Amino acid sequence: MTFTAAELAYLREQPIGRLSTVGRNGDPQIRPVGVHLGPDDATVDIVGHALASTQKWRNVLGNPQVSFIVDTVLSVRPPEARGIEIRGTATTLPGAGTTDGGLSGDIIRIVPRRIISWGLDGAGTTARDWSESPHTAG
Repeated sequence: MTFTAAELAYLREQPIGRLSTVGRNGDPQIRPVGVHLGPDDATVDIVGHALASTQKWRNVLGNPQVSFIVDTVLSVRPPEARGIEIRGTATTLPGAGTTDGGLSGDIIRIVPRRIISWGLDGAGTTARDWSESPHTAG
């Protein structure tokens, strides 16, 4: 699955998103993380200063199903927002990234299974699964 041009542009301009993982006991955990596209622009990479020692890393090892969201409220009145939710499978990649700026070099890579976006490129809300082409959500 690939991101649309509008989704890529939006992800590139946003510094922070939220990663949701599932803990060992089934409880969700959500944390703010930086937004980084993978080297192929088809994945999202989560990096950090001590990533492999975090709860989110341990959660992904136990259950790779994750959700990642980036959103922006442009106006409350009138209501105007834009964003993207990525549901997918995460993989831990120890030492696969850069250590520049004090990063640990570890990566959590999210491969999208479902992408939902809204307010991007004047398209309203769209949702698509890996086996589908884009369609407008009801």
